[in-house]
Amino acid sequence: KKTKMFAGNPAPFVMELPAYHMPTLSNVLRSMWERGWSFIKKAGTIILLSTIVVWFTSFFGFAEDGFRMLSEDELSLSILARIGSVIAPIFAPLGFGSWQATVASITGLVAKENIVGTMGILYGGEGTVYQAIAAAFTSITGFSFLVFNLLCAPCFAAIGAIKREMNSRKWTWFAISYQTGFAYAISLMINQFGKVFEGNISVIGFIAALAVLCVMIYMLFFKKYEEAKTLKEA
Repeated sequence: KKTKMFAGNPAPFVMELPAYHMPTLSNVLRSMWERGWSFIKKAGTIILLSTIVVWFTSFFGFAEDGFRMLSEDELSLSILARIGSVIAPIFAPLGFGSWQATVASITGLVAKENIVGTMGILYGGEGTVYQAIAAAFTSITGFSFLVFNLLCAPCFAAIGAIKREMNSRKWTWFAISYQTGFAYAISLMINQFGKVFEGNISVIGFIAALAVLCVMIYMLFFKKYEEAKTLKEA
């Protein structure tokens, strides 16, 4: 259902589709090669460089004896940990308020694939990565983390494409804020309502999630249709 800002009379739309044809093997292989090579170039440049930066900032920091490489039990003193710890409380209501999960979400702005590499570095201490992640996340908080990173603002390349299509700085920021806010609201409900089944209810968090749910239900089922007004360009 459209909200007030995007409401309007439905317009007829007709698109002529070409006849379906069985794909040829050469076209399939060429498409596979182009997409695969594109990912290899991306993995060898953007993702690799981002992973190196994450590794350096997570294993180097200022200890009592100055700036140096840190051991496994000193990672909380790293550059990345200090940055992530400042932002982490924002994600606490979503269930993943640790600096590691926060940093992983932020690196996803460079490329969503970076989240996997960042998690591998930050949770790749003693034991396996899977064991460390399983110890840091419950099934509810893990699902909340996945949903947030799926729905939140895309990578910088996609944001640049949004800006070119919108041709407006204001509406670009609106699109980014809307996506991130929607992702935050959905993850908040997943975590807070999930805690009910785990028997670990946060009263304030549950009330906030319930309020978000009520607003969404009102917007979907009870808000009356209103004509959209002309949007002003920024």
